[in-house]
Amino acid sequence: MRQFMDPVRSIIRFAVVALSVWAAGANAEVAGGDANSILSLNTLSAEGGKLILKVGLKSPLLNQPAAFTINTPPRIAFDFPNTANGLGKSAQDFGDGELRSVNIVQAGNRTRLVVNLNQMLNYDTRIEGNDLLITLQGKAATGGVEPVTTARFAEAKAGAQVHSLRDVDFKRGKNGEGRVQIDLSDANVGIDIKQQGKTLVVDFAKTNLPRNLQRKLDVIDFGTPVQMVDTFVQGESTRMVIEPKGAWEYAAYQTDNKFIIEVKTVVEDTSKLVKGSGSAYAGDKLSLNFQNISTREALNVIADFTDLNMVISDTVSGNLTLRLKDVPWDQALQIILDTRGLLQQKEGNVIMVAPRDEIAARQKDALTNQRVISLLEPTQTEAFPLNYAKVEDVKAVLAGYQKPAASSGGETGSEGATTGGAEASKAGSGTSKDEDIAVDTRTNTLYITARLSRLTQIREIIKKLDVPVRQVLIEARFVEATRSYNMKLGGRLGYTESGTTSIGGGNTMQVNSVSQAALTGFPSAAGSLSLSLFDQSATKTLTLELAASELDETIKSIASPRIMTGDSTPATIKSGVEIPYTIASTGTNPASTAFKAAVLSLTVTPKITPDDKVTMTLDVKQDTVGTLYGGIPSINNKQVTTTVLVENGGTVVIGGVYTQDTQDSTNKVPLLGDIPLLGWLFKNKVNSDIKKELLIFITPKILKDSLNVN
Repeated sequence: MRQFMDPVRSIIRFAVVALSVWAAGANAEVAGGDANSILSLNTLSAEGGKLILKVGLKSPLLNQPAAFTINTPPRIAFDFPNTANGLGKSAQDFGDGELRSVNIVQAGNRTRLVVNLNQMLNYDTRIEGNDLLITLQGKAATGGVEPVTTARFAEAKAGAQVHSLRDVDFKRGKNGEGRVQIDLSDANVGIDIKQQGKTLVVDFAKTNLPRNLQRKLDVIDFGTPVQMVDTFVQGESTRMVIEPKGAWEYAAYQTDNKFIIEVKTVVEDTSKLVKGSGSAYAGDKLSLNFQNISTREALNVIADFTDLNMVISDTVSGNLTLRLKDVPWDQALQIILDTRGLLQQKEGNVIMVAPRDEIAARQKDALTNQRVISLLEPTQTEAFPLNYAKVEDVKAVLAGYQKPAASSGGETGSEGATTGGAEASKAGSGTSKDEDIAVDTRTNTLYITARLSRLTQIREIIKKLDVPVRQVLIEARFVEATRSYNMKLGGRLGYTESGTTSIGGGNTMQVNSVSQAALTGFPSAAGSLSLSLFDQSATKTLTLELAASELDETIKSIASPRIMTGDSTPATIKSGVEIPYTIASTGTNPASTAFKAAVLSLTVTPKITPDDKVTMTLDVKQDTVGTLYGGIPSINNKQVTTTVLVENGGTVVIGGVYTQDTQDSTNKVPLLGDIPLLGWLFKNKVNSDIKKELLIFITPKILKDSLNVN
């Protein structure tokens, strides 16, 4: 049923729009003012697959008939004022190419000729004697960039009147399109537009061009498809050549004495022209040609076409000249509003159109009434038990929301002191005198007294605040590795390209690096630190490498702690010893034992980003026992603090806590061992060089649907 009704609605809508435009008037007249009539309809074939519809009239036309098009269903309508239907029938079938039929409808002394097509075609019209020739192009009007024949945007009126261009300006539109704006001397300039190769050519018939406007505008820096706008004199006319780049399409429209051409980039998928290009207009396209039409009548045409209820203020007045081709109806409406200084106010499917000042006054009155009503609204107390958030934290947030709510919703925030707590008063939140927030920390419940509309707002805010904090599992592994393992790991995972080192595949990066020894196979200086990041896939490879190295005893795992913490909540992991030492007795105080801590500690504060990555603030400390001074040990400290961004499941590796123990000893027979050359027979020399490095692997994992940490 719906499939049947949609075409019917389209036909009805087309008829309503047709009658509205018809009632607005047209500029076609007949010679001598005598009544004219349509006597015949015939078709002729032309080169290039074109089809000519020949309309025979009793008397010649002085000007082209007013016309407009509808894409769905594809139709072209022509208005003939002071003309009768002399065919003796209201329809004529053709079935010739894309031309299906022609309808001729007479009402009073006006006749409308409607050309019904299989698909929308570009067309051109010209007058030859008593005939009007309507040339239908042989190619569908897709709006692409293929070269097409001349499209007559505005017919030049007969007579010796000479027009001129007043100004030529270029601007960038809000959606990145190039806008060429031409100020005309009057609204009756004849304009022809054609796409010629990769350029757009606009001819202004019998139009002068002042010398200061005979120039080329280089507009590349505007960042639009348009590269150049060249305006020059062409005989008795003026020609403008617009040079775009890439795939493009254009739209042209005229409002009174302003003629505007918009050139924008074509989206490959034509079904995504609106969504892909970011255009704000998505209505069905239409073409309109109004000459000195009343603004109210133009708005009525848009209302009839869209089936919207439109209320037009009595203060809307004035006339305008408007020519539009294949423009979305909502853009056509906006063009009319902008031209006449009007605004629209939407409520459901009703549009209120009025001057800007009148709309602003209406909105101000509505806000004032809303404020008065809100002041008369009764207050109510409601309890809000919280499941996850703390009442004091939520109270502080609500106090911050009170001032914006007071200014926008009519609250008297500046009339009284805050009753919701001292902290809100200090923050200058301006709590309403009718609003109070009390907290019960024992049951974690908020008791809020406020107006009903305010309670609705508070309920939505609490709903967003009272959510569980996302959990992050921090897995750390402290590994003591020998130099041979470091070289092996660097050989397996590292590669060098263009003088830079990258680890674990193409999605890794190196940050805050002093030395890359831990992962490239080269020893680092003692005490230096290196920091590397691995993506999730490289983390799996590292885990396998560590497991294999533990089996062949090339590394030693010191600790593998795991800890779970909330988003933005610090977590600390420690591993070490308490070193005892004796404190000698002094006077009456007996000797006692004290302890010094030598620990490896890691403090991590994870922050989950909106794209499910983890920013970690790391604080790593490595304390070792140093020299004994009077029986009291000293502690050697090494520390690194940094912030890194790691993907969920990725790994950051801190290496370079590097130690080297070197020992040289010689055992020899006294005297005999000192004999040159022969002394080597009586002595034994031992050199010991032990190099160790501490590697710290940290992997954050965001826990979502379960707390399973296996």
